[in-house]
Amino acid sequence: MSTHIVDGDVRRRDVPLSDAAPSRAATYDAPRQWHRGMTLIATISLFIGTRAAWTQAMLDRPPVAAVISVCYAGILVCGVLALAVRSRRALVLVDAAVLVLAIALVLCGYWLTHGGTDEGVLTAQAANEIWHGRPIYGQPWPWLFGTSKSALTKTMSGGADFTYGYPPLTAMLAAPVHAVLHSAAAATLVTTGALIAGAVTLWLLLPAPWRSAATAVCLGFGILPGYARSGYPAIVALALLVPVVVRWPATGAGGRLDRGGVLRAACLGAACATQQLAWFFAPFLLIGLYAVRRSELGARPASAVVARFAGVAALTWAGVNAYFAAQDFSAWLHGLLLPITQKAILHGQGLMGISYYFTAGSSRLDYYSYASMLLLAGLLAATVLFARRLGTAITVLPWLSFYLATRSQDGYFLMMTPLWLAAAATVPASSLAHAWQPRLPRVTGRHAKAAVAAALVAPALLCATVAAASPPPLRMTLAPHVRGRAHTTLTAVTVRAVNTTGTALTPHFASRVGQGASNWWTITSGPTTLAAHSSAVYVVRPAGGHHPLPHAHQRMYLIAVTGRPMTISNARIEPTG
Repeated sequence: MSTHIVDGDVRRRDVPLSDAAPSRAATYDAPRQWHRGMTLIATISLFIGTRAAWTQAMLDRPPVAAVISVCYAGILVCGVLALAVRSRRALVLVDAAVLVLAIALVLCGYWLTHGGTDEGVLTAQAANEIWHGRPIYGQPWPWLFGTSKSALTKTMSGGADFTYGYPPLTAMLAAPVHAVLHSAAAATLVTTGALIAGAVTLWLLLPAPWRSAATAVCLGFGILPGYARSGYPAIVALALLVPVVVRWPATGAGGRLDRGGVLRAACLGAACATQQLAWFFAPFLLIGLYAVRRSELGARPASAVVARFAGVAALTWAGVNAYFAAQDFSAWLHGLLLPITQKAILHGQGLMGISYYFTAGSSRLDYYSYASMLLLAGLLAATVLFARRLGTAITVLPWLSFYLATRSQDGYFLMMTPLWLAAAATVPASSLAHAWQPRLPRVTGRHAKAAVAAALVAPALLCATVAAASPPPLRMTLAPHVRGRAHTTLTAVTVRAVNTTGTALTPHFASRVGQGASNWWTITSGPTTLAAHSSAVYVVRPAGGHHPLPHAHQRMYLIAVTGRPMTISNARIEPTG
């Protein structure tokens, strides 16, 4: 017999207790509801992009479409099981099934699209050069983009970047594959394989209730598989950083860098030898490790264990790069620093959009770069001062600085997001509760610490404000040349440009409809360099000699950029009829 309470009234029910409620053993073994939720979210995430892949496959690869159709059935079954199974072990098996389905869909997506974008094309060419024993740095390969649909990184000096500008590990891994495939598919196969390996590694290393979250973040939403199919070396770096981040405060515990610690250090060095994004994460990790180990061991032993960790990482990085540095040190160094020094044209969703999209331009774009570097330095200092609070966020902090950079596209934020999950699941706040922090005299209380944090980021915000508030260097008046009965084709633009600055400028022209700049326009009339405080008339023609005018609800701009100093001027093209 059992009793139950309804509105405070105790009543008897002639029902055996075993039938009225689950036993204690069953309750203990039942999965947590949020674990079911994680599994269900991962299952739902597999739908994203699947219909588009199935539609594409039905055109020319029906067997792939059949596999995707089977995956649809698997998604539905996993959705039912995620809500219906009664034991933790059964739900873990459902998590594994969701992972397998995600891998199958990623492979189907790769089979349909594996040509790669500019990064994949350049990596494949570098792999080919490595296979044949030729240098890969300082070698322009413009023919890769002659008939390719791959994007091209244009520079503010009016050119474009046709060289390989990444550390060599991804190209080294792709070299033997390229010997068989002979195309950009070699690079995209390596990055897609690395994404799958990273997802499986993260799945295995996370606590059971978090595993389906790894499936969703790495494979399910369709974002990272798209970057992998494009051949981004950062995907390989991500996979290498997964074991580094999972339970990172345990690295060097007790003052010993055991086999696991050495492996983590080697993975960090290999990631830094793969793509430059890993460089920005490494100092935050080292600061966090030192803070945790110093509270446990003291200053000297902590410094020693962190130095050993950094040394193993540096040796790994050097071992990967040694051959290429020996080939041509100057070209190798220039190639590794290229993404930082190339002065690529503005692009992204960050603060620089104020000058690119919403105002007439800026004569001090370099201050966005200064702001980015200052913010990175400020965040590093804040991590040292407030390790207990910010240590759990070291996988997110490095990417904040990119929001202020002149190149701030979402890929810099997106591609490392699985590391955010790895830290959230395995690095609780309690693991840094006693981390060492330097004592700041007279800085006590929340308000004082907030003031210190604000002071650390204030220089960056000041530089960003200077960049955004500066006026455009050129005041441009446009007279478009159109043809066609309906005046729908633009053939040239006459530009009267006034240099309002005290510096001679060498402008380069392009058009913009929406967020991306066109290929460079040709200057058919006008000076190459416009002297300070002078004016000139330019006639510029679009690439190919003509450009369709946008629809009435769209806006088309002519942009003029300079590389030294970095500036941009925008003016709307308004046909007069």
